[in-house]
Amino acid sequence: MKRKVLAVLVPVLLSAGAANAAEIYNKDGNKFDLYGKMVGKRIWSEADSSNSSNADDSYARFGIKGETEITDQLTGFGQFEYNLEASKPEGAQDESTRLSFAGLKFGDFGSFDYGRNYGVAYDAAAYTDMLVEWGGDAWSATDNFMTGRTTGVATYRNNDFFGAVEGLNFALQYQGNNHDKNLRKGNGDGYSTSLSYEIDGFSFVGVYGKSDRTDTQAADGYGDNAEVWSLAAKYDANNLYAAVMYGETRNMSWAGSDIGFANKTQNVEAVVQYQFDFGLRPSLGYVYSKGKDLGAKEGEKGTDADRLNYVELGTWYYFNKNMNVYAAYKFNLLDDRDTAITGADNGDQIALGIVYQF
Repeated sequence: MKRKVLAVLVPVLLSAGAANAAEIYNKDGNKFDLYGKMVGKRIWSEADSSNSSNADDSYARFGIKGETEITDQLTGFGQFEYNLEASKPEGAQDESTRLSFAGLKFGDFGSFDYGRNYGVAYDAAAYTDMLVEWGGDAWSATDNFMTGRTTGVATYRNNDFFGAVEGLNFALQYQGNNHDKNLRKGNGDGYSTSLSYEIDGFSFVGVYGKSDRTDTQAADGYGDNAEVWSLAAKYDANNLYAAVMYGETRNMSWAGSDIGFANKTQNVEAVVQYQFDFGLRPSLGYVYSKGKDLGAKEGEKGTDADRLNYVELGTWYYFNKNMNVYAAYKFNLLDDRDTAITGADNGDQIALGIVYQF
């Protein structure tokens, strides 16, 4: 029985960071949950054909979620999530707020929230952002318009289409101007949207986003707008998880300090995993991103180069829902020409970790 329960719980824990939250308070329509994890991790990186380096990459993360019932059809909610590095000397560790937002849910009419949250475009990237250590980086990135966690987003979500069509969900999002002077992290006004459908273990999603670029970004001559679109599908049932994603970006994805933003990227991600009853969860993933017309501006012809191209083979072993260990190997398939253009690393890597989560 314990093994069967573990096989059900592990996929849920992987797909939702707060799914394992500890309920701190639940009374009179008010609910407060605490969740988090402590990760001990080390990564070995191939420096060249005969040398390697290794470094600690441990961290702790915690979050809180709260709800309050205002009426039988109106609920207030909020979430905060914080990350603490543990790989540097005491007093020198980096800290960061990952999420911080609040909102209202109006029964079958959906929910609205504002703050630091996931960009709606990430709805597609999330299907394949499930690898053991790496992954989810073909076109999604933190504070990169609305492709990952980002600042100042107003989000409307509606599940089951106003309660009329089970499994049909959509979302709309607006982001105001942020970080004007930060070349990589800045954004102008923009919007994104997603549409998904779930049935019998299968899920399908399409996303689109468009934003103004800041004056600092537009100075590269690539244009005034940044865009992303993506389609993804997954199967999550019978202990099997399989997903694939394709997406393209315009003037949005970083291609190295010498080039800046890629004029265009074409991206593919795929992952397949199986959850054994005794706790083992092997995983095979692939990530590919091709930059098109890199450096093309003011009528000049650009060049094409791979930004990412790797296979990850890894596995988790879950002792129970709170404790696991994992290992992953990254087979980097970038060649020397690609790295010379983009500055990306083309060495293989190994990651080993131990995790306690609650």
